[in-house]
Amino acid sequence: MNIVLTGSVAYDYLMTFPGNFRDHILPDRLDRISLSFLVDSLIRRRGGIAANIAYTLALLGERPKVMATAGEDFEEFRVWLEEHGVDTSAIKVIPGEFTASFFVTTDQANAQIASFFTGAMAYASQLSFANIIERPDLAVISPNDPQAMVTYARECRQLGIPYVYDPSQQIIRLDADDLRQGIEGCQALFSNDYEVGLIEDKTGLSLEAIREYADFVVITYGEDGANLYTDDDEFHIAAVKPQIIIDPTGVGDAFRGGFLKGYMHGLSLERCGQMGSLAATYCLEAESPMSHQFDMETFINRFRQYFDDHGELDQLR
Repeated sequence: MNIVLTGSVAYDYLMTFPGNFRDHILPDRLDRISLSFLVDSLIRRRGGIAANIAYTLALLGERPKVMATAGEDFEEFRVWLEEHGVDTSAIKVIPGEFTASFFVTTDQANAQIASFFTGAMAYASQLSFANIIERPDLAVISPNDPQAMVTYARECRQLGIPYVYDPSQQIIRLDADDLRQGIEGCQALFSNDYEVGLIEDKTGLSLEAIREYADFVVITYGEDGANLYTDDDEFHIAAVKPQIIIDPTGVGDAFRGGFLKGYMHGLSLERCGQMGSLAATYCLEAESPMSHQFDMETFINRFRQYFDDHGELDQLR
C-alpha cells in the first residue's frame, strides 16, 4: 500500500522538571496563572508528527512518503530521514524560515506542558495531493497548519483518496465545521481520550455518531491501552508494559506507525492495534520520538511475548 503522511516536521526541545506540575497549580487562581519551571535537562531531537509516524513505519520495513514544509535548517534532518528509510521528496523547504519547533517539559508523573512554533509549517497549504505523481492508496492527515489540514481533507475527498484523520493538537484551532467535515469524510479517526472529548464538545458529534462516519475509530488511553470501534463492534487493546520509562514524547505517533504497518498489509484491526501498542512502548523506552530502534524480526519476537497473532505477522518478515 502506497501511503503519504502529512503533518508537522519539527525539531523537539525536550526538558525535564524534577517535580509534579500539579503541586504548583493553584485551582482558585487559574484566571491569572503565572508559572516558571526550572528544568534539569534540555536536549534537541528530530520530531514532528508526520516524521515520527514515518520513522516507526520505516523501522517496520516500509518507505513512507512525508508531504510537509520545512525551513532552511532542514537539510541535516532530510539526510537523516532518507538514511533511515523515509521518502522526503514531497517535503518543501521554505526560504527564510526555520523548521517548526516543539518545546515540551515533562514532570515526574509524565505530565507535559508544551508550546509549538509553526515556522515553515505555516506554508503547508501550498502543497497539494494533486502534485504527487503516484496517487497514494492511503493518506494520513495529522496536526499541521490548520488551513492545510482543511485543504488536504477536501482534496482527498475530491480525488477519492482514503484518509486517516488525526486532528489531535489542532482540534482547538480548527473551526467546528471544518473539524466535522474532516471526520465525516475520513476512513478512520485517531484520538486520545481527552481529545475525543474536545471533538464531541466542539462538533456536537457523539462517539456513536462518529462511528457511523468512520470505518473505525481508535482512542488511546496511555498506560490503559486503547479502544477500537467500528460501526457495530468494539474491543480493547492492552498496553505493553515497558521495561523502563524514559520519555513519553511521540508515543502516540509510534502507536500510529505500528498500527498503520499492520493496516497496510491487511491485518485485522485488533492485530493492528496490538502492533501499535508495542511500537508505542518501544518509543516510551527511548529518550525521544525517533531514537527507539528495532527490526521486523525483533519486533515480531517481542510481540509474541504479549500477544498471540496465530502466525499472522509472519507475512511481514
